[in-house]
Amino acid sequence: MPVPKRKTSKKRKNQRASTKFIRTKSFTECSNCKSPLNSHAACSVCGFYKGKKVMKTKLDRMLMRGQAKEAAYKKAHAAHQHEQSTEPTEESQNVQKDEE
Repeated sequence: MPVPKRKTSKKRKNQRASTKFIRTKSFTECSNCKSPLNSHAACSVCGFYKGKKVMKTKLDRMLMRGQAKEAAYKKAHAAHQHEQSTEPTEESQNVQKDEE
């Protein structure tokens, strides 16, 4: 089994131990929404990093979903109106029967 050749000096021991402390994290402020965030990280609230939009946030996804639902509703509603306008109504059928 290996054995140290010399005694570890106090200086060497303390230098090694000096890096084993807990470092405090530095926080910065988002330039767009002023919420606190870690350094060199994109803001999770607004999705901006260094003044540019780099990621979609939950709010963005909700808005996109709402717009998609609204577009689908309008498309279905327009198709339904188109079907109604092409179908003959009762009045037009009565007029056609009277003409015959």
